[in-house]
Amino acid sequence: ADIPVIPDLEELQEEDLAMQVAAPPSVQVNRVLTYHDLDKDLMKYAAFQTLDGEVDLKLLTKVLAPEHELREDDVSWNWDHLFTEVSSELVTEWDLGQSERED
Repeated sequence: ADIPVIPDLEELQEEDLAMQVAAPPSVQVNRVLTYHDLDKDLMKYAAFQTLDGEVDLKLLTKVLAPEHELREDDVSWNWDHLFTEVSSELVTEWDLGQSERED
């Protein structure tokens, strides 16, 4: 009476969950803040002046680098050029290490 039964392939095809597609979650997209907006908010709200009500962040906010100092131009990378540059630097360092050991 308790003998397990191997299901038929037709029964499995009816119950195939892999063919069912779940609905994607709905996510509300908010506007992405710019550095300028973040800087204004940092100085404006007292909540950002302390961490956990104990650590004073005022000194940190005074020495943070401004946005124009952090901006870098986009540079495209060429894999062959980058690989050659890094490998030549490694070989140069290795040669310097070998010459220092010989001295």
